[in-house]
Amino acid sequence: MRRWLPLIPNIISSIRILLAVPIALTLARHQFISTLWLFAVAAASDAVDGWLAKRFGWQSELGGLLDPIADKLMLATVFVMLTWLGNVPVWLTATVLARDCIIVSGAISYRILVGPVRARPSLVSKLNTLCQIVFILDIIAAQQFSWPHAWGVALGALVFVTVSVSGIDYVLVYARQAAAEFRSPQSCARPGRSRPA
Repeated sequence: MRRWLPLIPNIISSIRILLAVPIALTLARHQFISTLWLFAVAAASDAVDGWLAKRFGWQSELGGLLDPIADKLMLATVFVMLTWLGNVPVWLTATVLARDCIIVSGAISYRILVGPVRARPSLVSKLNTLCQIVFILDIIAAQQFSWPHAWGVALGALVFVTVSVSGIDYVLVYARQAAAEFRSPQSCARPGRSRPA
Protein backbone atom coordinates (compact mmCIF):
# COMPACT_ATOMS: atom_id res chain seq x y z
CA MET A 1 0.00 0.00 0.00
CA ARG A 2 2.72 2.44 0.95
CA ARG A 3 4.45 2.09 -2.40
CA TRP A 4 1.43 3.76 -4.01
CA LEU A 5 1.58 6.82 -1.76
CA PRO A 6 4.25 8.64 -3.83
CA LEU A 7 1.87 8.45 -6.79
CA ILE A 8 -0.79 10.58 -5.07
CA PRO A 9 0.53 13.94 -6.41
CA ASN A 10 0.56 12.52 -9.95
CA ILE A 11 -2.98 11.19 -9.54
CA ILE A 12 -4.17 14.60 -8.33
CA SER A 13 -2.48 16.29 -11.30
CA SER A 14 -4.14 13.79 -13.66
CA ILE A 15 -7.55 14.56 -12.13
CA ARG A 16 -6.86 18.26 -12.64
CA ILE A 17 -6.18 17.56 -16.31
CA LEU A 18 -9.54 15.77 -16.59
CA LEU A 19 -11.31 18.74 -14.95
CA ALA A 20 -10.67 20.73 -18.13
CA VAL A 21 -13.58 18.90 -19.77
CA PRO A 22 -16.35 19.77 -17.25
CA ILE A 23 -15.01 23.32 -17.01
CA ALA A 24 -15.34 23.70 -20.78
CA LEU A 25 -18.85 22.26 -20.68
CA THR A 26 -20.07 24.52 -17.87
CA LEU A 27 -18.69 27.57 -19.68
CA ALA A 28 -20.38 26.51 -22.92
CA ARG A 29 -23.68 26.23 -21.04
CA HIS A 30 -23.15 29.58 -19.29
CA GLN A 31 -23.12 27.84 -15.90
CA PHE A 32 -20.62 30.31 -14.46
CA ILE A 33 -21.12 29.43 -10.79
CA SER A 34 -20.32 25.78 -11.56
CA THR A 35 -17.29 26.94 -13.51
CA LEU A 36 -16.06 28.97 -10.54
CA TRP A 37 -16.45 25.99 -8.22
CA LEU A 38 -14.60 23.66 -10.58
CA PHE A 39 -11.90 26.26 -11.05
CA ALA A 40 -11.56 26.55 -7.27
CA VAL A 41 -11.26 22.76 -6.94
CA ALA A 42 -8.56 22.75 -9.61
CA ALA A 43 -6.65 25.52 -7.84
CA ALA A 44 -6.92 23.72 -4.49
CA SER A 45 -5.72 20.45 -6.03
CA ASP A 46 -2.72 22.28 -7.48
CA ALA A 47 -1.78 23.51 -4.02
CA VAL A 48 -2.35 20.08 -2.43
CA ASP A 49 -0.28 18.03 -4.87
CA GLY A 50 2.55 20.55 -4.69
CA TRP A 51 2.53 20.45 -0.89
CA LEU A 52 2.46 16.64 -0.78
CA ALA A 53 5.31 16.33 -3.28
CA LYS A 54 7.54 18.72 -1.33
CA ARG A 55 6.49 17.66 2.19
CA PHE A 56 7.04 13.92 1.70
CA GLY A 57 9.57 13.96 -1.13
CA TRP A 58 7.09 12.43 -3.58
CA GLN A 59 8.60 14.29 -6.51
CA SER A 60 9.21 12.61 -9.85
CA GLU A 61 10.04 13.46 -13.45
CA LEU A 62 6.50 12.46 -14.43
CA GLY A 63 5.06 14.75 -11.78
CA GLY A 64 7.27 17.55 -13.03
CA LEU A 65 5.59 17.14 -16.42
CA LEU A 66 1.99 16.52 -15.31
CA ASP A 67 1.75 19.52 -13.00
CA PRO A 68 2.59 22.25 -15.54
CA ILE A 69 0.60 20.44 -18.25
CA ALA A 70 -2.46 20.46 -15.97
CA ASP A 71 -2.03 24.16 -15.21
CA LYS A 72 -1.53 25.17 -18.84
CA LEU A 73 -4.38 22.99 -20.10
CA MET A 74 -6.75 24.41 -17.49
CA LEU A 75 -5.96 28.03 -18.29
CA ALA A 76 -5.84 27.45 -22.05
CA THR A 77 -9.25 25.75 -21.97
CA VAL A 78 -10.84 28.64 -20.10
CA PHE A 79 -9.26 31.25 -22.37
CA VAL A 80 -10.42 29.44 -25.52
CA MET A 81 -13.97 29.03 -24.18
CA LEU A 82 -14.21 32.66 -23.03
CA THR A 83 -12.98 33.78 -26.46
CA TRP A 84 -15.58 31.55 -28.11
CA LEU A 85 -18.23 33.17 -25.91
CA GLY A 86 -16.97 36.60 -26.95
CA ASN A 87 -15.65 37.63 -23.54
CA VAL A 88 -11.90 37.63 -24.28
CA PRO A 89 -10.28 39.07 -27.43
CA VAL A 90 -8.82 36.57 -29.88
CA TRP A 91 -5.40 38.23 -29.88
CA LEU A 92 -4.99 37.83 -26.13
CA THR A 93 -5.91 34.14 -26.18
CA ALA A 94 -3.61 33.63 -29.18
CA THR A 95 -0.75 35.22 -27.22
CA VAL A 96 -1.39 32.97 -24.21
CA LEU A 97 -1.54 29.83 -26.37
CA ALA A 98 1.55 30.84 -28.38
CA ARG A 99 3.59 31.22 -25.18
CA ASP A 100 2.51 27.80 -23.94
CA CYS A 101 3.31 26.19 -27.30
CA ILE A 102 6.76 27.77 -27.31
CA ILE A 103 7.46 26.59 -23.76
CA VAL A 104 6.21 23.03 -24.39
CA SER A 105 8.03 22.64 -27.71
CA GLY A 106 11.19 24.10 -26.17
CA ALA A 107 11.01 21.69 -23.23
CA ILE A 108 10.49 18.71 -25.56
CA SER A 109 13.40 19.79 -27.79
CA TYR A 110 15.61 20.31 -24.73
CA ARG A 111 14.70 16.86 -23.38
CA ILE A 112 15.52 15.19 -26.70
CA LEU A 113 18.69 17.10 -27.58
CA VAL A 114 20.17 17.90 -24.18
CA GLY A 115 18.65 15.96 -21.29
CA PRO A 116 16.20 16.29 -18.39
CA VAL A 117 14.55 19.67 -18.10
CA ARG A 118 15.56 21.39 -14.86
CA ALA A 119 13.90 24.76 -15.41
CA ARG A 120 11.75 25.93 -12.51
CA PRO A 121 8.93 28.47 -12.73
CA SER A 122 10.44 31.93 -12.48
CA LEU A 123 8.96 34.79 -10.48
CA VAL A 124 7.62 36.44 -13.63
CA SER A 125 6.07 33.12 -14.71
CA LYS A 126 4.29 32.78 -11.36
CA LEU A 127 3.13 36.39 -11.67
CA ASN A 128 1.81 35.64 -15.14
CA THR A 129 -0.16 32.64 -13.87
CA LEU A 130 -1.64 34.76 -11.07
CA CYS A 131 -2.60 37.50 -13.53
CA GLN A 132 -4.29 34.98 -15.82
CA ILE A 133 -6.28 33.51 -12.91
CA VAL A 134 -7.40 36.92 -11.62
CA PHE A 135 -8.32 38.00 -15.15
CA ILE A 136 -10.37 34.83 -15.72
CA LEU A 137 -12.15 35.17 -12.37
CA ASP A 138 -12.97 38.80 -13.15
CA ILE A 139 -14.46 37.89 -16.54
CA ILE A 140 -16.50 34.95 -15.24
CA ALA A 141 -17.76 36.83 -12.18
CA ALA A 142 -18.79 39.77 -14.39
CA GLN A 143 -20.82 37.42 -16.58
CA GLN A 144 -22.48 35.71 -13.63
CA PHE A 145 -23.36 38.79 -11.59
CA SER A 146 -23.81 41.21 -14.53
CA TRP A 147 -21.46 43.78 -13.09
CA PRO A 148 -19.06 45.87 -15.17
CA HIS A 149 -15.56 44.48 -14.97
CA ALA A 150 -13.83 47.82 -14.70
CA TRP A 151 -10.46 46.15 -14.22
CA GLY A 152 -10.88 43.94 -17.28
CA VAL A 153 -8.82 46.07 -19.68
CA ALA A 154 -6.04 46.68 -17.16
CA LEU A 155 -5.90 42.98 -16.21
CA GLY A 156 -5.90 41.96 -19.86
CA ALA A 157 -2.99 44.31 -20.55
CA LEU A 158 -1.14 42.93 -17.54
CA VAL A 159 -1.72 39.37 -18.77
CA PHE A 160 -0.33 40.32 -22.19
CA VAL A 161 2.79 41.93 -20.73
CA THR A 162 3.57 39.11 -18.28
CA VAL A 163 2.86 36.46 -20.94
CA SER A 164 5.35 38.11 -23.30
CA VAL A 165 8.04 38.68 -20.67
CA SER A 166 7.74 35.19 -19.15
CA GLY A 167 7.82 33.59 -22.61
CA ILE A 168 11.05 35.39 -23.46
CA ASP A 169 12.43 34.51 -20.02
CA TYR A 170 11.78 30.79 -20.55
CA VAL A 171 13.48 30.86 -23.96
CA LEU A 172 16.56 32.54 -22.46
CA VAL A 173 16.67 30.09 -19.55
CA TYR A 174 16.49 27.05 -21.85
CA ALA A 175 19.12 28.58 -24.17
CA ARG A 176 21.54 29.31 -21.30
CA GLN A 177 21.12 25.83 -19.83
CA ALA A 178 21.61 24.17 -23.22
CA ALA A 179 24.73 26.24 -23.90
CA ALA A 180 26.17 25.41 -20.46
CA GLU A 181 25.39 21.72 -20.98
CA PHE A 182 27.13 21.57 -24.34
CA ARG A 183 30.16 23.42 -22.94
CA SER A 184 30.56 21.07 -19.99
CA PRO A 185 33.27 18.35 -20.08
CA GLN A 186 30.67 15.70 -19.22
CA SER A 187 28.72 16.63 -22.35
CA CYS A 188 31.75 16.28 -24.58
CA ALA A 189 32.49 12.88 -23.07
CA ARG A 190 29.12 11.46 -24.07
CA PRO A 191 29.14 9.12 -27.08
CA GLY A 192 28.25 10.79 -30.36
CA ARG A 193 28.51 14.32 -28.95
CA SER A 194 31.38 16.69 -29.52
CA ARG A 195 32.09 20.20 -28.35
CA PRO A 196 30.52 22.80 -30.63
CA ALA A 197 33.04 24.71 -32.74
